[in-house]
Amino acid sequence: MGRSKTFLKPRSINTIGDCITYAVEEFTKNEIYCGHGTDNIHDEAIWLVTKTLELPRTQVIDDALLQTKISTTQIDTVIYNVRSRATKHVPTAYLAREASFADLDFYVDERVIIPRSPFAELIKNHFMPWINTDKVHNVLDMCTGSGCIAIAIAKYLENVKVDAVDLSEEALAVAKINVQAHDLKDRVQLIHSDLFNNVPRNKKYQIIISNPPYIGPEEYADMPKEYLQEPEMALVASNDGMQLVENILENAATYLDDNGILVVEVGNTESILQKTYPKIPWTWLEFQNGGHGVFLLTKEQLLDCF
Repeated sequence: MGRSKTFLKPRSINTIGDCITYAVEEFTKNEIYCGHGTDNIHDEAIWLVTKTLELPRTQVIDDALLQTKISTTQIDTVIYNVRSRATKHVPTAYLAREASFADLDFYVDERVIIPRSPFAELIKNHFMPWINTDKVHNVLDMCTGSGCIAIAIAKYLENVKVDAVDLSEEALAVAKINVQAHDLKDRVQLIHSDLFNNVPRNKKYQIIISNPPYIGPEEYADMPKEYLQEPEMALVASNDGMQLVENILENAATYLDDNGILVVEVGNTESILQKTYPKIPWTWLEFQNGGHGVFLLTKEQLLDCF
């Protein structure tokens, strides 16, 4: 992980514990933002250091480990990655080339946004109580990115097939890596498409799920530097972030089964949507593990409103 360069030691670094302490100091000094896999600087430091040293994820962080001495080459690599994280604000997930979603591991790089959607909780709960997943056979994941949502659905709903759509060929290349890594080539189909354009019109889905670009340009300009490392086209949409969401709302019913549901994450665009469409009977989902701005609508509700 990362590249090794020769550095003058910024402080006395000899052990794994020294590396973690150094990372915490640098992260604190440079005011990094934690939001791509951890929610605090200490956990971020442990993740970056242990991944850089290629330690297993199940590694217990105890005194014996912290006091373990490491080589000069290993120290140089840790310093390089810590400085990339601290001064360039590169998310640890990109440096580590990994992210977790729904308790599953995924490859990520700068071609895709880093998984962090509250959809993980919904998927792990089998979409209960919103639909009987025994009757779910086909799911459409719109704007799939790394493929994490599509793959997680296929993992948790073992009899389901998922079509995963994205406009970005680079994102689909990353999704392909993850589909292959999870051995789901027969159940997750990747489709290059501008939203519904290349989705078969004669196919019906019991669930359409989407985490589309929904951030307006003004909100994007004020985001922490870490988010600016991600592909802008996967985050930003015109019309105050509603451009793609409105397209999905207008077309989803055509592709839904009669008892199907549409679930979309819109984040802070929730308030704009409600003001723009005050007559839509939105169901806004709540999550025990945090997250907001996710709505659910049935096919019947969509047909009534669009």
